[in-house]
Amino acid sequence: MQVIHCFVLVIAFQWSLVKGDCGVVSKSDWDGLNAVHVQYLPRPVDLVIIEHTVTPTCSTDRGCAELVRNIQTNHVESRNFWDIGYNFIIGGNGKVYEGAGWLHVGAHARGYNKRSLGIAFLGNFNNDPLKRSMVDALKALLRCGVENGHLTSDYHVVAHRQLISTESPGRKLYNEIRTWPNWLEDVSSIKN
Repeated sequence: MQVIHCFVLVIAFQWSLVKGDCGVVSKSDWDGLNAVHVQYLPRPVDLVIIEHTVTPTCSTDRGCAELVRNIQTNHVESRNFWDIGYNFIIGGNGKVYEGAGWLHVGAHARGYNKRSLGIAFLGNFNNDPLKRSMVDALKALLRCGVENGHLTSDYHVVAHRQLISTESPGRKLYNEIRTWPNWLEDVSSIKN
C-alpha cells in the first residue's frame, strides 16, 4: 500500500512540474471551456511571440476573466479554433491567464504556432498605457517557463508584427520588448 501511495505522490509531483502553473490563473478559475481538440507543443520552446488583443483593457479580476472568456468564445465559435488561440493572456490586473498553456499548440501566428508560445496583452497598446505590472507578470512567466523546462534558456522574444503584417503588439508594447536581452531584432533566421 505504501508503494502505491509513493507512486501516486511521484506522479502528482511530476505532473505539477509539467503543468508548471507559474502563478497562472487556470482555465477553470477564469471559467474557460476545455479545448475541443489539442495538439502537443514540442518542448522546450525557443520562440515567444508577443501580441495584443485589441480589446478593451481591464483592471479587475472579474473584468479580465470576462474579457478572456469573450476572446475564447470568439476564437472557438467565430474562427473555428480548437481553443483560445493564445498560450497565455496578460490582464491589466497584472495576472497571467491560461490559454492553450505550456503544453498545447496555440493559434496565434499562422506558420509559427507549432514552434512558439503566443502571449497576448489585453488591450490596444497603440493607445492604452502599458502597466508595469503587466510587464512584470510577463517577465515572471518567462523566468518560470525557463525554470520549469518549458522554454530554453536562450529563447527569443519577437513581436507579432515582425512575422506577419499587423500592428500587434502595438507601439508601446513593441518599444518595451525591444529593450529586453532575449529580443531578436533580425527575424530572417526564423521567418517562414
